[in-house]
Parts: sequence; structure tokens; C-alpha cells
Amino acid sequence: MQAEIGIIGGTGFYDSHLVKNGRELKLSTPYGPPSDLITVGELKGRKVAFLPRHGKKHTIRPTEVNSRANIHALKELGVQRILAPSTVGSLREDYKPGDLVFVDQFIDRTTRREQSFYTGPKVCHVSVAEPTCHELRKILTGVAEQMKISYHKTGTYVCVEGPRFSTKAESRMFRNWRADVVGMTLVPECVLAREAEICYASIATVTDYDVWKDYPVSAGEVARTMKENIEKVKKLVVETIAKIPEERTCECKDALKNASV
Repeated sequence: MQAEIGIIGGTGFYDSHLVKNGRELKLSTPYGPPSDLITVGELKGRKVAFLPRHGKKHTIRPTEVNSRANIHALKELGVQRILAPSTVGSLREDYKPGDLVFVDQFIDRTTRREQSFYTGPKVCHVSVAEPTCHELRKILTGVAEQMKISYHKTGTYVCVEGPRFSTKAESRMFRNWRADVVGMTLVPECVLAREAEICYASIATVTDYDVWKDYPVSAGEVARTMKENIEKVKKLVVETIAKIPEERTCECKDALKNASV
């Protein structure tokens, strides 16, 4: 079984039935098992692989997500592009709950996650100056415009270790850094995709204002907002896949060129 486009489903985005004629595959990798079975099938005439980031029943904490296994498995299936829905908290008044953010930058606050396939003897210094694929983000922006949904074409994502939410002091600090959203899963997922020379785009759904707004954040609120917006995100993913060209013209496909010492 082969696929060309991968979907890594985040919180609330577990529906593998988006993929038609799907077949579930249990894969092994040098880094251990992926988060769950990978469903491979068709969507809008394209071969697609769907993988739930936290497992189908959301049993894997952000820090324990085996991103190396997930990305390696998708690469082995032939995936060249990844669309990655997730949930985030807003650090700005104008990034409102229900809005979508097509993240283009990140600030990494994690401490316990392996971020490279190259742990020796070979070392890889891959560039993540632009950590997400501008070609995919441009397509996502166009589709969101056509759908007339509220979106932000750029956003700086603070990635925290989790699973706890931020303190008020941390949230205010992130705002002082001029970050836009905060979440727990972008890193190292997008970094590993770059090492694998796979185009990667984050589709972040704002579920709440982080605690800087003096409003308590709860897991229930996050789940409720995501549930209200899930059909919108599904439609966005489907219509984006229909518009992705077969040939890649971005720099992602050559990310390892000149990356080794």
C-alpha cells in the first residue's frame, strides 16, 4: 500500500472514514510503533494515509507521541505532504475561538522529546527557518477564503511540553514574546517531517483564550469547541487535498541538501 498525502489527526480529528476504500495497516519502524493503525485509501482521487496523533481513543499524552515513528511510517508509505490538524489556545484578542491558524513559525519550549532521526554517528543540521511548507499554506489560505471561514494565514506557535496548561505568568510571557498561539504537538512533528523531506502544514483550531485573559482553560472546553468546528476542518482538508498539485515546487523536497557535515 502506498500513499502520497498524509493526514495526522489531532484532538477531536479521529475520523478515518474520510478516506474511501480504506485499509488499516499495522506498521513497525526502527523507532517503535506509530501512534495507531494507519488507514490508507482514497480521497478526492488521491492516495491518502490517515494517522491519529494521540491514538484513536486519545490515550497518548503529547510528550509520549512517537513522532519519529509516525513520520517514518508515513515516509515509508510514500507520503510527500502532510496536513496536520491540531488544537491551540490563543495568545491574541483577534485570534478567536473557532478561528483557524495556518502556523508558519514556532518557539520550542519542550525539553523531553527527541527531535531528530540522526542521533549518530551521522549528524544532520536541517534548516527550519521556515518550518512549514509555504506551498501548502498558500493552498490552505485559498480554500479557507473560498469557504468564507475565519482564518489567519500566519501564526507563531509556542510548543509547550504539556499535558498541563500554562500558568498565567507563562501565558503573559508568551504574549510578550509576540507569539500568537500555544499548543503541545507541533514540535518535533514538523521538524521530523522536514528531515524526511516531507511538506508539512499545520491546521490549528483555536479552542480557547489562554489564561492571560483571566479565563480558566479546561479540557472540556477544548473538546467542546473542537467538536463544534470539526466538520469545518474536515471540509477544509478535503478541499485542500483536491487542489494539491502532483509535482512539488517548494524547498521541502531538498531539505537534506547541504544539511550534513
